Amino acid sequence: MLHWLATWMESAHLARLFGYISTRTAGAAITAFLIAVLCGPRVIRWLQRQGIGERIDGTGSQTLEKLHAHKKGTPTMGGLFVVSGIVLACALWMRFDGPNHFSLPGIVLIAGFAGVGFWDDWVKLHDTKKRGISKRQKQGALTLIAVAVAAWLLGPAALESQIGGPHLYVPFFKDVSFDLTGWFGLPFVAIAVLVLTGSANAVNLTDGLDGLATGCIATASLAYAGITYFVGHAELSQYLLVEHVPGAGEATVMMGALLGGALGFLWFNSAPALVFMGDVGSLGLGGALGYVAVVTRTELVLFVVGGVFVAEALSVMIQVASFKLRGKRVFLCAPLHHHFQFGGMPETRVVVRAWVVSALLAMTSLALFKVR
Repeated sequence: MLHWLATWMESAHLARLFGYISTRTAGAAITAFLIAVLCGPRVIRWLQRQGIGERIDGTGSQTLEKLHAHKKGTPTMGGLFVVSGIVLACALWMRFDGPNHFSLPGIVLIAGFAGVGFWDDWVKLHDTKKRGISKRQKQGALTLIAVAVAAWLLGPAALESQIGGPHLYVPFFKDVSFDLTGWFGLPFVAIAVLVLTGSANAVNLTDGLDGLATGCIATASLAYAGITYFVGHAELSQYLLVEHVPGAGEATVMMGALLGGALGFLWFNSAPALVFMGDVGSLGLGGALGYVAVVTRTELVLFVVGGVFVAEALSVMIQVASFKLRGKRVFLCAPLHHHFQFGGMPETRVVVRAWVVSALLAMTSLALFKVR
C-alpha cells in the first residue's frame, strides 16, 4: 500500500526507497512491533475486564497443575493484538502489483487460521465443560482454509514458474525434485495442506511455557526472511543452486512483520508472562511459517527451521501412540517441554535452551541451500 502511495505521489526518490524489499521488511517489522507494544497493555486490560484468563484445571495431571498454578487467571487470547499488528503491517508494506501474487493469499491464511484459533479460545474460555472446539472441528476448519489458499496459489505458481509448476525439492540433492502439478495439482494441494495445518498445530502445541513459542517463532522468521529473499532473487537463487520463484521475495516483508510481532508479544510474554497468545495467536503465526515454506518450495527445509516445533509435535504423537499400543508412556509428560519440567528443570531454563536450539537450527537451515 505504501509503495503504491509513493508511486501515486510521483516522488521518484520515495518510490524507489519503498521499492526495496529490505526497506519494506524493516518497516513491516517496526510497524508490527510498535502495534504490539502500544496496543498490548490496552488489550491486556480489556481481557482482564472480560475475565478471559488461562484455565489450568482439567489438564489430567496434578503435577502439571501444581507447576502452572501461578498462571491461572493470566489473560489469554493476546494473539489478537499480535496477529492484528502482523496483518496490518503486511497490508501497509507488502506489494500486491505485478508478479507479487503471493502477498494477499498469505494475509488471508494468517487471518483465517487466527479466526479458527479465536473460535477455539472463545469456546474454551466461556464453556467450562469444554476444552475448546472438537479436534474434528478445528482440523476441519484449518483444512478448508488451507485447501482454498493452496488452490489460490496453484494458478499463479503454475503460470509464473520457469519450470511449469510447483515442485518438491530435496535438500542436499539439487537434482532431485518431484513434480506436484499432475492430477490437476492435487499433489501440491495435499502437501500444502499438510504443511500449513501441520505447522500451525506444531506451534500451537509448543505454546505451553512463557515465551517458548514466541522466541522460536522469532528465530524461525529470521531464517525464512533470508530464504524468501534468496528464492525470490534471480541471481542469488542461481548462485545458491535453488529454484527461483518469481514474486516469492515479497514474503520477506511478511517475515519481517512476523518477527516484529513476535518480539512485540515477547515484551509481555516473557517470564513471568503478563499475557498468553492463545490459539488465536499460535495458529496464525504457525500458519505464516508454513505458508512461506510452501511459497518458496522449501517444505522439507521447514523441518530444520522449525525443528523445535517438530520435536514438540512428535513427542505428542509418540506419547499417544505408545500409550495406545503398549500401555506405557515414553515421556514423563508431553509435549516435550513438560517432560523437562517434570524432570526438575526450571521453566526459564527450558525456554532459553529451546531458543538456543532454535537459533542453531535456523543457521543450519541456511547452510542447506548451498549444498543442495
